[in-house]
Amino acid sequence: MILTVTLNTALDITYRVPSLRAGASHRVSEVLERPGGKGVNVARVLAALGHEVTVTGFSGGPTGRVLRDRLTEVPRLTDALVPVSGATRRTVTLVDGRTGATTHLGEPGPDITHAEWSAFQEVYEDLLASASAVALCGSLPPGVPVGAYAHLVRTARAAQVPVLLDTSGAALRRGVAGRPDFLKPNAEELAELTGSHEPLRATQDARRRGAGTVIASLGADGLLAVTPEGRWRATPPAALAGNPTGAGDAAVAGLLSALVEHRPWPERLIRATALSAATVLSPTAGDFDRAAYDRFLTTVTVTGVATAA
Repeated sequence: MILTVTLNTALDITYRVPSLRAGASHRVSEVLERPGGKGVNVARVLAALGHEVTVTGFSGGPTGRVLRDRLTEVPRLTDALVPVSGATRRTVTLVDGRTGATTHLGEPGPDITHAEWSAFQEVYEDLLASASAVALCGSLPPGVPVGAYAHLVRTARAAQVPVLLDTSGAALRRGVAGRPDFLKPNAEELAELTGSHEPLRATQDARRRGAGTVIASLGADGLLAVTPEGRWRATPPAALAGNPTGAGDAAVAGLLSALVEHRPWPERLIRATALSAATVLSPTAGDFDRAAYDRFLTTVTVTGVATAA
């Protein structure tokens, strides 16, 4: 079982309008609603790839009940969310049907009490006993300590479960000190963490700060991985036009699925890049185009070198 942690789950609502204009009234042509938050998105892709996956984190209020009801619709996904008194947040994405541009609005999330945070940690430790890998994903809701991810990373490492961290800001700066096995920032997050906008230098710096392996998402330039086993770059076959929402989460799912299948690094990066690219091409934000994914598996390019033994 692969475990994903989403401390700040969300109900993702997408509104599509013919043309988005600031200050104007709009008639919505399409509404999509589904469970979200980065770790939930990762879990959904993992389940679609055929993996058994468990989702934990926090859920509360009417929005949380809708989210949990929707999770029951996903095969191979187990809901282990911890109930809280506050209401799960909503995120709203506005899609301009004319240009394809997206505008995102995100609520902060519920206030988590000390007792709720303690209850989650107990659930998390129990779930690690049967996990083959764990992903810690997304923002921290109010009330959760800024060093929460560093603590959860250390707990996973103590249980000898490989742990991947995908977050940003202060949570990333503090979390990397816990020495995660894998860190998956995008280029902006990596530059914010290290102060360097040169990807290779920044990934090497992030490793010095505590990450065992750094896999950086570089947008249209694909993925750069700097690992103890070597250094590789995976590149999609061409620049893609579409909606990048969820592409990073799909890449995390690809990395985790190939990790638990004991695939070598080039294959892990091919799968992650193919999933990311197929997500950009999907008509529904956060899903991936299965036919495009299969095609990209044979056209993604990987270059690099393994470290000499």
